[in-house]
Amino acid sequence: MGLFTPVKKHANKFRYIPRYYDPEKERREQRRRELHGTSSELDGQEYQPGQYIRTQREARRVAQSSNGGGRKAPSMWFLMLVAVAVIIIYMLYPRIVDAFTAARTTPEERAKQELEEFNPYTPITIVPNDYKEE
Repeated sequence: MGLFTPVKKHANKFRYIPRYYDPEKERREQRRRELHGTSSELDGQEYQPGQYIRTQREARRVAQSSNGGGRKAPSMWFLMLVAVAVIIIYMLYPRIVDAFTAARTTPEERAKQELEEFNPYTPITIVPNDYKEE
């Protein structure tokens, strides 16, 4: 690898890579033009505003009718609604489960659980040290 030098040793060269005729590519482009509504039949005609839109719309209708109506992809609003519903359920699910478990436990069990749980506001019980040094 060469380092950066401010002075060029030679001028920029024009690099022409010849492209040869590819019949497969020509077939693909012809098919693409037909699907987009710019087939060879229309090459000699003058452009009319909206002709490509109309041909694409007609092509879609023909494809849907041949496909049995087809199934549409879900809209963006539907996907956003599903995402919001999943987030709400994800946030509310632990609270709903806690409510059901609290309703199932008896008051004695709840009191026992409250004693076992750590509460930072409960006063600290100081126990005298019975250890005697000798």
